[in-house]
Amino acid sequence: MTETKTPRNKSDETACETSPFAFDVPGGPLSPAALGPAVADVLSHAATAPGYAAEVAKAAARQSLYALEAGGRPQADKEDHRFADPAWGVAPFNFFASNFLLIEDWLNSAILSTPGVSPRHARLAAFAARQWLDAFSPSNLPWTNPEVLRATFKEGGLNFVRGYQHWLEDLRHEFDPKTAAAAEEFVVGRDVAATPGKVVLRNELIELIQYAPQTPQTRPEPLLIVPAWIMKYYILDLSPHNSLIRYLVGRGFTVFCISWRNPGPEMAETSFDDYRRLGVMAALDAVSAIGGAEKIHALGYCLGGTLLSVAAAAMARDGDDRLATLCLLAAQTDFTKAGELQIFVDETQLDQLDRIMARQGYLDASQMAGAFSMLRARDLIWSRMVKSYLLGEKAHTNDLMAWNADATRMPCRMHSTYLRALFLHNDLAEGRFEAGGKPVRLDDIHAPVFAVGTEGDHVAPWRSVYKIRRFVSGDVVFLLAAGGHNGGIVSEPGHRKRSYRLLDLGPRRSAPAPRDYLARASVHPGSWWPTFADWLDAHSGAFGPPPPMGAALCDAPGTYVHQR
Repeated sequence: MTETKTPRNKSDETACETSPFAFDVPGGPLSPAALGPAVADVLSHAATAPGYAAEVAKAAARQSLYALEAGGRPQADKEDHRFADPAWGVAPFNFFASNFLLIEDWLNSAILSTPGVSPRHARLAAFAARQWLDAFSPSNLPWTNPEVLRATFKEGGLNFVRGYQHWLEDLRHEFDPKTAAAAEEFVVGRDVAATPGKVVLRNELIELIQYAPQTPQTRPEPLLIVPAWIMKYYILDLSPHNSLIRYLVGRGFTVFCISWRNPGPEMAETSFDDYRRLGVMAALDAVSAIGGAEKIHALGYCLGGTLLSVAAAAMARDGDDRLATLCLLAAQTDFTKAGELQIFVDETQLDQLDRIMARQGYLDASQMAGAFSMLRARDLIWSRMVKSYLLGEKAHTNDLMAWNADATRMPCRMHSTYLRALFLHNDLAEGRFEAGGKPVRLDDIHAPVFAVGTEGDHVAPWRSVYKIRRFVSGDVVFLLAAGGHNGGIVSEPGHRKRSYRLLDLGPRRSAPAPRDYLARASVHPGSWWPTFADWLDAHSGAFGPPPPMGAALCDAPGTYVHQR
């Protein structure tokens, strides 16, 4: 198979050259060149405001006094599970935890309220301070953690022996990911990504999978799924019981899904528009040719939804009306308030990232994973270390963990375009982003939209996802699911503790603000998948014979999904 290089459009003209002033910290998502000025800004303004410094000192004294007087359980926020064990409500551990939480709250407030500091510098310094302080949480220290002390006395210290063995295993997995337990237990094509189908298209960027029908009759409109290129597609085809793809095939839809190639240095110059053209548009053309359908449903997840939005806007601009509906799962189109990930995106930090990508030709998944881990360091780093290394508890692996360990890379030019043009400069929402050499506008999209946000999403906050209502011209249904960025989407029927809110927003002029949405949306227990399938049914034609399968290149899940 030959690789092709295509001309870059203006939106792809981003710097992948080595920056003369960038600190190379592989795996370190916070650039010292960005963090240093932020900390200096806070310290200099605090030092030149004596009245503020005095108030901060008084507040610290009050916090300490309160910690001494407070009794009972520490007051942590609902997402902080470090002090959930009942033993943290007993002295002296309640004092340790309460005092730490008060210090954490005081430091965050002191930094954010420093007079004269730019809001971005304040947020960046507060975030960095929280990462530093979290390392000294009493939950991380064996002599101040009652759970660790209890296990140590009960087992005579064997928990530390097991913890050391777990550390050695993790070290081995770090150098050879194929030895990870999750990778051994959940085999792609056997345990996950196992819905029957065929690869019916392969080019230098994608394999297109057509899934075999599982019902005697199907809807006439096929469904094309566009997953994020930042991860393997089978997040939507995990085990048979929690595969969205298998569920939709079982509901009578002809489903196609893109499987992205895992890029190496040879794809350094692949552009964002190449992903639209060789990915979404090539897949749509193949779907149309195979089944002869005039209308196609399209679903995009995370960054795949952002890419699909660009493609849909370009299609509407060019008079291509093949899209019957548009479904966006945890996908942002307006990045003005894109959550804590914005902390890692400014020109200084992108200079560092460009330097790394220019040398490699891509962004490695381990380098990207640092940013996501820092967003939830309490759960993803510290709590895991306590359980594995101090308590000696072996982490239970599941299919979602196996998928999460099966990481992908991002080509230099494409990823730099995404971060600068979309995330930093918000070109898509403001009508400046180009596809095929011409600007696209989201308000050209007239197809009905089903948008899904998740309540606990740290990657694509639901209020940011909800902004789609401001742009598209067609009717919008917005569903808010319980769970996080991945768990809220992988929300199969029968899943415990799942629920969702639903509201038909109608045309964009009638859509309420997020606060009003929470008050007006109806609340439903259980999975949102049946509701989505019902919505697709309502926008589909009558059942008929399944369309033919395309010419098979190989069985699903194909070859690209196995690339390392």
